[in-house]
Parts: sequence; C-alpha cells; structure tokens
Amino acid sequence: MKRILILLLPLALYSFMISCDTSPDFSETVVITDDPDPNDPDPNDPNDPTDPTDPDPNDPDPQTPLVYPVECDGVFAGPYPCSGYDLMGWLSTGSFIANAGNDCWGWTDPMSGTEYAIYGLDNGTAFVDITDPSAPIFTAKVYGGTGGASIWRDIKVYNNYAYIVSEAGGHGMQVFDLTRLRDVVIAPELLEADNTYLDFGNAHNIVINEETGFAYAVGTNTFGGGPHFVDLQDPANPVAAGGYAGGGYSHDAQVVIYNGPDVNHIGKEIFIGSNANTVDIVDVTDKSNPISISSISYADVSYTHQGWLTENHQYLIVGDETDELDFGFNTKTIILDLTDLSNPQHLFDYFGTNSSIDHNGYVVGSKFYLSSYSSGLRIMDISGIGSSSMAEIGHFDVHPADNNPSFNGAWSVYPYFASGNIVISDTQSGLFIVKAQ
Repeated sequence: MKRILILLLPLALYSFMISCDTSPDFSETVVITDDPDPNDPDPNDPNDPTDPTDPDPNDPDPQTPLVYPVECDGVFAGPYPCSGYDLMGWLSTGSFIANAGNDCWGWTDPMSGTEYAIYGLDNGTAFVDITDPSAPIFTAKVYGGTGGASIWRDIKVYNNYAYIVSEAGGHGMQVFDLTRLRDVVIAPELLEADNTYLDFGNAHNIVINEETGFAYAVGTNTFGGGPHFVDLQDPANPVAAGGYAGGGYSHDAQVVIYNGPDVNHIGKEIFIGSNANTVDIVDVTDKSNPISISSISYADVSYTHQGWLTENHQYLIVGDETDELDFGFNTKTIILDLTDLSNPQHLFDYFGTNSSIDHNGYVVGSKFYLSSYSSGLRIMDISGIGSSSMAEIGHFDVHPADNNPSFNGAWSVYPYFASGNIVISDTQSGLFIVKAQ
C-alpha cells in the first residue's frame, strides 16, 4: 500500500492543482473534429512529436494528417503502432474542455441503436455519439459536481442510467438519465445530474450487477473501503443496502450471478474483489449477511488492481498495476482457476511483449481486451486458457512514444458495442475509437 501511495503522489498533486479549475464554459462554440490539442500550440510542426520544444512531445496530433477511418497496414495506422485494428475516429481531451481523461464505458440507446461512449474526465463526464465512429459527436457533459476536480472517475450503466463516482471528496454517486441525450439539439450541452446519492463521499470505483440491479461502490469512505451496496431497483433513486468490511479495501471488482463449475455456489450473487494484495471472493446474495468464501494472493504481488472472469466463470484474469515497476518484468497477467471458489488456485502467468503497466481488462468470448497504459490496447486469444495458454493477436498503441512502465496512455477500454466499435480512453490524448479489420 505504501508503494502505491508513493506512486500516486504525483497524480494526487496534479489533482489538487486542477481542483481550482472553474466549471467548463460552453458559451463559445466548440469545434470537435479539428480541435487542436491545447497542450500543443503547433500541431502542424513537421517535426512533431519529436520536437523538444513541444510541451507535449508524446502527442502525435492525429487530427492534422489523418482522414478517418485510418487503416492499419499491419505496422501503423497513421502514427500509431497497430496490428489488426483500424483507427475509426478520435477526439482530443481538449475537445471536452478538460485537462485529463480516465475511465470509459458505453451505452446503446435501445430505441434508436445509437452508440454512446462515456468518457471520464478530470472535471466531469462526457457522452459521445460514436454511431458513425469517423465523425464522433460530443453530445453532452455532466459537470463533476462537488469536491472539485479529480483524475479518478468511474462510470457504469444500468437500465438506461449512468452512475458516476469519483475520488473527489464529497462527490457521492451521480445518477444521470441517459435517455436525456435524445433531446440534445445543439451539441455539446452541459447537463446536470438527475440525482446524487450521498451515503458515501469519495469512491474509487463502481461495479453494477445488471442481473440483480445492485451497485457496489468500492474504495469509498465507508465499510473500510470495502463494497458499499446500493439498491437500484428504482434506477433514479438509489437506496443504501448495506456493505462488507471483512476483506478490507477493494480497489475494483466484478459481481455476477455465478454459473461456473463450483456447484455449491451456482445461482448465488458472488463479489470478486481486487483488494490491493489479495483477490477476495464473497457471497453477497443476502445483503444483510455477506459471507466470505475465500481469499488468494500470488507471487510478486505489488498492487492487485483489477480482475475479470472468463464467460464460463472458471478463470479469473487479474492485473497487478505496479508489479512491472517493482520487479522489472514485462506486462504480467495472472490467471487464477476458480473451479472451487473456496480454494482458488494460481494457474499460470502470461507475460506480454513489453514492460508497460496493465490497467483494466475485459473479456468478450474468447478474447481479452487489456488497456496497458503506454502500449495502448492489447488483445489476447484466451481460447486455450484452461491449458495455460494465452497469445496476443492484435494491438493498437495510442501512446507511440514508448512502451515504458509509466502511467501515460490507455487508462481503459470498452469492447462491448454490438457494432464492434471499441473505445479506448487515453489519459492525455483523448478518446480513440478502433475496430477489428
């Protein structure tokens, strides 16, 4: 924990500095498609991004030379290293009247089929129509609310509502009716949240089990940082439903109705928390009586950050955020066998092709989509995971400058749109939309 606090100190100082920013000003016209990066005063410089006088030398200014979509030739898509994935569209962080980006999620309007990327920002949340990914429309922004700016913001969706949390003190959980995006006439529009849940202040993350309609805020100032349960049966009016402090602080989690190989737990609501130095498995079926099932760690633990189940609920793919920094190996992904939830086993470790830091990863069928900071999005074939086999089958690097173990580049990825559009949220350069060839 001390190590991660030291590593995050520069980020905390940055968050403090930008907390004095005023609310976004939408009084002037915002040009989306060609808006230059505000950190780069000379986007037409032919020497960019290597010009040492450029204050943001890692930003290759894709808006100047590129006409979207940009095909990946197997090596590059414009300035971006790639394999198997085309660059469909992009919007700079400056387009959103923000200084930095963080998490992302998505929503598809069930009436129109319109796809919206949801992009967390240091000062709010942006909603972007990516139905035509080569001409994305910055539709609306919800201001960050109380507590000031923060580089940590997380969003999940349930029943056409977005639920937004932040590390900003006193922020609570914003509730936003996504169907309001249908009524935006002149984009972008600055909108207020419909409601704010205030039974906790700051939160690092939020998880929603869409099968049960319960949210789990983690890393809050309640329950020792363990999951804070919220009933979303009335989506616009969340209600506190207890919590669990037995496993200590949870940084991220996944909650499912279990349908895996352990017959003792089929049909139960299972919380799987990434708890800084352990993975904790808890039966949360009865919110008034959560039951610890097991806790597991692994070799060379540094900071257990996030994990995601395979679709058969047998394996958990875990990312440790700072082990690359602490131990010097290439991007490491830990695979746990959860055949017996009460006795999880370490199955194997997968090592990537470079030393970048892994952050958030999600499973779709036999593919694992990993945001890996400085090396961007990495896609792995996990069809052989039961035989201790994984293999990288594609990538799109939004941070071409290097693949160093740093916190620059891809924060998160959302790979669940039916169209195949994949959203990558970059901490500095903005929102990228890519698609498999």
